[in-house]
Amino acid sequence: MSETPAPGRLTVELAGLRRRLASMLYEVLLLLGVLGLTFMVPLLIVGVVWQVSLPGWLEWLYIYVVLAGYFIWYWRRGGQTLAMQTWRLKLVDAATGLEVSRGKGLLRYTLAWPSVLTGLGLLWALIDADRQFLHDRIAGSRIVLMPPVSH
Repeated sequence: MSETPAPGRLTVELAGLRRRLASMLYEVLLLLGVLGLTFMVPLLIVGVVWQVSLPGWLEWLYIYVVLAGYFIWYWRRGGQTLAMQTWRLKLVDAATGLEVSRGKGLLRYTLAWPSVLTGLGLLWALIDADRQFLHDRIAGSRIVLMPPVSH
């Protein structure tokens, strides 16, 4: 869906569901590297050197915080993670079209966990008029398709 732009504004369209799903799959591959460096390596060192194993809930909290940092950092600096850049996707505030605030990014990230893990977000996108994920709808964010870069 295209919106009529104000003078001097760039016209963008909402990103299609297939493109967003492909970006999510690519994001999972990239996150394996992020988690390997920030999660597995430090915890393996702690486990080997001090023979300490963190409780499971603390490990999950650690993963949540590390990934929140990754996503919110990228969303606040251009609205695109590495996978989103590849697929020409950008996260924007649904009301303003600008980058999401830190609070809105954290809300979207937090809501994405149950939305994606249960599949509810995908099911919602199939019936949503704009094909938006449930966590985007609730957080007031949208993923738009950026125009191709001209060389």
